[in-house]
Amino acid sequence: MAAVARPRYDEDGAVLFDGKIGIFPFIYEVEAMRSSKNREKGTLEVKPIESITKEVVKQCLLEKVIPAIKAKWPLNASGKIWIQQDNAKPHISPKDLDFLEVAKSDGFDMELICQPPNSPDLNILDLGFFRSIQTLQHKKSSKSILQLVDVVGRAYDEIDNEKLKFVWVSLHACMNEILRDEGGNSYPIPHVGKKKLDKVQLLENKVKPDMVCLERALHALENMNTNTQEPAEVFTATQPNNQQQ
Repeated sequence: MAAVARPRYDEDGAVLFDGKIGIFPFIYEVEAMRSSKNREKGTLEVKPIESITKEVVKQCLLEKVIPAIKAKWPLNASGKIWIQQDNAKPHISPKDLDFLEVAKSDGFDMELICQPPNSPDLNILDLGFFRSIQTLQHKKSSKSILQLVDVVGRAYDEIDNEKLKFVWVSLHACMNEILRDEGGNSYPIPHVGKKKLDKVQLLENKVKPDMVCLERALHALENMNTNTQEPAEVFTATQPNNQQQ
């Protein structure tokens, strides 16, 4: 399980927060039942958790992800944090009582939300971050689970924070395309020339919403509600200044 947030910079462009919360492997240790040429009996071996259940995900979220967020979250950032997960079956409910107890302690206010259906480009990890990890990970060989865990972890740590910044800009650009398509996903992922703009210091950390497209999308939503005469489920993609995702 990997967790990232949007990087933060000061007025001079210095990194205040690199956005990398952590990456947490689903593994466990067990003693070897018998000796072999590779290890003695009783040696601790690392094994993958082959069945990722709701209980396994919940334990990782409560014991690893949330504590890492609390430890790394910038002091000058808002205490309101949205944690987005996809709609995989093992993921927990946003109303899980154990999650709410941990997420709203120590002065934090975290809420769990699910990725909108049929919106693959609204997953920051799948949009480009995992691809960057794989590019680095494939350069190093691994012959065991423990070595693979180490290689992936080092790849996560070695990724430049600017790559994560670029992916977040792509995410915001995709949000504009979704508005332009009036909630649909029939659009190519936009290319905004991030590297060129960044070299001349013209790349903003957040892409501003296209207000014309926003008004058009809201009008289409109003017409949809009028035609169906049923309440619609609306996903809010905007991020006010007092909220961070």
